[in-house]
Amino acid sequence: MKPKKIKPIDGFSNVSDADVVARGTNIQTCMTGNANFPNPPVDMATLKAVIESFSALIAQALDGSKKVIAEKNKQREAVTKMLRLVGRYVEVTCKDDMAIFQTSGFQAAPPKTVTPPLTEKIRKIQHGANSGQIVLWLKSVHDASSYEIRYTLANGGQAPAWTTVPASTVKSPITLSGLTPGMTYLFQARALVKNILTDWSDSVSFICT
Repeated sequence: MKPKKIKPIDGFSNVSDADVVARGTNIQTCMTGNANFPNPPVDMATLKAVIESFSALIAQALDGSKKVIAEKNKQREAVTKMLRLVGRYVEVTCKDDMAIFQTSGFQAAPPKTVTPPLTEKIRKIQHGANSGQIVLWLKSVHDASSYEIRYTLANGGQAPAWTTVPASTVKSPITLSGLTPGMTYLFQARALVKNILTDWSDSVSFICT
């Protein structure tokens, strides 16, 4: 079995200054002299100096000086750029071996989970922003020029009265409005391929709120 790709958490946009220092210092310490990563793209002594300078500016910026704050923000950007470079190097060099990766000091990003589509033509359904709305995402069909969605109340075996809605693209979700809150609806979709309509997809049931 092919090993899962290991990616480091190297985004710092929503991280506090103190956390950038703590994480950066840990990475710099772990990477210094690390035989698993012998040729990092950033000199570890330089990274240490940049982090220490950033840490000092954090303390100096507490007095509210706009000039010092600007310098601190500039230094933070320098630190994060260096860490991102090191992260890319670690990602490539670790050979997707978690034991080797963990010696770098980086945290591994959680694996992305892929949610399977609900049917061969309906990717997912969610509640809309307002009561009586349902948002539906279609799944792309090769060579399709347009799509259709139809829906009806799930009425326990009676002949369904379908409402059909055209959809020109699958790039944006389709919002269906005017549905009855608390009722369960059935949804189907089909595509127009070379002027021929495909069969309707299997039905997907969903309760409107």
